[in-house]
Amino acid sequence: MVEVLFALGLVVAVFVGFNIGGSSTGVAFGPAVGSNTLSKLSAAALMTVFALAGGLLVGPAVVQSLGSDLVATPFSPLISIAVLFFIGTALFLSNVVGVPASTSMTAVGAIAGLGLARKTLNADLMLEIVVWWLVSPIVAFWVSGVIGRYFYPTLVRWFAVSQSEGDLLDFDRSGAVPRPRLGERTTPREFVGTAVVIGIGCYMAFSAGASNVANAVAPLVGNGSLDLYPAILLGGAAIGLGAFTIARRTMDTVGNDLTDLPLVAAIVVATVASTIVTFLSALGIPASFVIIATMSIVGLGWGRATRMTRLSDTVTGHDAPDVSVGALAADADDAPTVGGSKGTPEPSEPDPIGEESSEDIPRASDLFEPATTARVIFLQNVVPSIATVAAYLVFRFLPVF
Repeated sequence: MVEVLFALGLVVAVFVGFNIGGSSTGVAFGPAVGSNTLSKLSAAALMTVFALAGGLLVGPAVVQSLGSDLVATPFSPLISIAVLFFIGTALFLSNVVGVPASTSMTAVGAIAGLGLARKTLNADLMLEIVVWWLVSPIVAFWVSGVIGRYFYPTLVRWFAVSQSEGDLLDFDRSGAVPRPRLGERTTPREFVGTAVVIGIGCYMAFSAGASNVANAVAPLVGNGSLDLYPAILLGGAAIGLGAFTIARRTMDTVGNDLTDLPLVAAIVVATVASTIVTFLSALGIPASFVIIATMSIVGLGWGRATRMTRLSDTVTGHDAPDVSVGALAADADDAPTVGGSKGTPEPSEPDPIGEESSEDIPRASDLFEPATTARVIFLQNVVPSIATVAAYLVFRFLPVF
């Protein structure tokens, strides 16, 4: 019986990791695939490598928090299967309704429900986690807002890159050892811009692995079924399996859905969100990348729009800007990044703060619909709450547990 439960636990853990890989790969590499910077196969390979690296280097702290620190109740094989089932079910239901669920928050919710039912919840750690969940989106908003107001136009100029025809790199085979060199039509600026796009995707994959590998394997580590690093290898392999299979569709979707979001904005959002998630993972705090990234988009658009008004005018209430996250879309046509059309002119020097007009920052294509954004954030918090209540009821009243 124990062997059967162990095998079932492995299957459920792989299922969770499989779904994580499917959703996270699209978020990390959708822009690169959508701009034809990377193939889907290359994106899946990079996702596997860097998610595993994040799990091995930073992820153990999150595994420790979820597997043993959050509750004092020992994870029996049956309890582990139940917790993983809650996480996997949340992922499935979120895919059905089209809203990505936070596996980290759902995992914490399910384990917290167990602790409440058994009266073994580590209240101090739970409070610390919740505080970080509240603080991290605010930090993302303000950091991105500052970038949008003071640095975004400069970043647009730096990273405006047109994609040339032919290979990005080729090899000089005149010597004994082939040496890489720029393609015949590749400029150094194009190469650097492309490398940045790919590097940001790898960074996002690393942060996803750091935070999410624990969600697939922490209960198995908590009950002693697997040691820490073999469990992380299992979780990383499951994420890779999802990256090479179901992620192909999510990469298409994310790549197409981001057409209204300039790649420069995508790079800023990815960098801010990934840095915060990686930092929290190092502290052992599971975090929601989606919520943090959403608030980063809102903050970046808000900061961009406020360039129409000087800070002194904003404080006194005069000439308040008509703020719209569609402000970011203003640069989509005149400042293409990697994947833009060849020969597109370089954007002109940005106007100083307070001298940009509403015509310079149009509202034609909003990057997000406020009602939809509110629904996403609402459901991102409701799903973990449902997992907490369901886990509490199951572990408290079902005799089998």
